[in-house]
Amino acid sequence: MSTGLRDDIRRVLIQPVVSEKSFGLVEAHNQYTFRVLEHAHKTMIRQAVEEQFDVTVTDVRIINVRSKPKRRGATRGRRPGWKKAIVELQPGDRINLFEGA
Repeated sequence: MSTGLRDDIRRVLIQPVVSEKSFGLVEAHNQYTFRVLEHAHKTMIRQAVEEQFDVTVTDVRIINVRSKPKRRGATRGRRPGWKKAIVELQPGDRINLFEGA
């Protein structure tokens, strides 16, 4: 029987953010960017990254990305907002998920 907290920590990270800026952070500062659950806090994100990738996290920063207005012809709507986490790793640690992309 599994505990709810352990399962919740595994689902905190939704996907990595793949952009030029995020790859620049990896090369320059050893910082990795992830899309995370809306209710996730810094401790949960730190535990999820350390457990899934077997690395040591030194800092976690969280950004709430606002929703954006969109239009298609006369129809107006909004893209949903989401939560982004920038995770800094201990020098020497790497996440191979971002390598070679």
